[in-house]
Amino acid sequence: MSRPYGPAGGPRVVALGGGHGLSASLRALTQITEDLTAVVTVADDGGSSGRLREEFGAVPPGDLRMALAALAAPDAWAQVWTDLLQHRYPGDGALGGHAAGNLLLTGLAQTRPGGVVEALDLVGRLLGARGRVLPASCTPLQIEAEVVGLDLADPYGSRTVTGQVAVATTAGSVSTVRLLPVDPPACPEAVEAVLSAEHVVLGPGSWFTSVLTHLLVPELYQALLATPARVTVVLNLAPQAGETDGFTPETYLEVLGAHAPELVVDTVLADTATVPDPRGLMSVVESMGGRLVLAPLSLDDGTPRHDPARLAHALRLAFDPVPRQPDPSPLGSTRTWR
Repeated sequence: MSRPYGPAGGPRVVALGGGHGLSASLRALTQITEDLTAVVTVADDGGSSGRLREEFGAVPPGDLRMALAALAAPDAWAQVWTDLLQHRYPGDGALGGHAAGNLLLTGLAQTRPGGVVEALDLVGRLLGARGRVLPASCTPLQIEAEVVGLDLADPYGSRTVTGQVAVATTAGSVSTVRLLPVDPPACPEAVEAVLSAEHVVLGPGSWFTSVLTHLLVPELYQALLATPARVTVVLNLAPQAGETDGFTPETYLEVLGAHAPELVVDTVLADTATVPDPRGLMSVVESMGGRLVLAPLSLDDGTPRHDPARLAHALRLAFDPVPRQPDPSPLGSTRTWR
């Protein structure tokens, strides 16, 4: 299917993830390319998305909506539609808590022959989106995790926890995740985008419930193995309470390798301030076939959020096929490890 967003400039990039992490990645990538596709997890079962999923069997639209908002054109017309998309109805009535964009996407998916993919393309056109948003699967997915430490009588025993919200907020330690159904179909357009990409960006985001879920969709995983694209992994700035408590930068990659042992990673981006042992992290990155780029990536306000300009600068280095020490940058000191 052809892209509905006009002439493209820059490398062909696919970004995989969900939630606020994917939004940060997309805001950075729009500074690098106009040929951009977001492939979004569809396992959310909480809030407005969870209610629409339960009532209509809909693909949960919340993360898809956030990706569209991140790609919206920087003009007044697009801002009107973005504000509507993100508007959340107040109160305790039937509409209370629903995001208007979730209702719009669900309604379009129900009324258009192309389902959720056509719905996303239509809303993207309203926003003048600087890229395309696609679901990882056109079937709602369910996350199931093995969690250690939930039983005080057996602190090393494992329990099965089901559902994105339950996994993301567990008091235990997540060891592995899987999807239900175990062999979900991938969105064909998402598979096509990965296979034709020049670069694939994985992360940042909720590691088990937004990032790894893409690797558990068999057709999407096989596309990631077959694509000629260079794969860049962006590490999180801080552990997420409940889901990745106690994670070091190395742990994220070790978990990624355990769930996708055949995946070759070309570059790993990490924030300089979050890596106490660069040599240790570099060793793990090299074992996955890649190189490590350390750079200032976070905002200066002290919150664990990626700065779009800094992340864009680091992604440009990641996309460079020749590892090099960059010229001094006003965005901060950047170092490439090999």
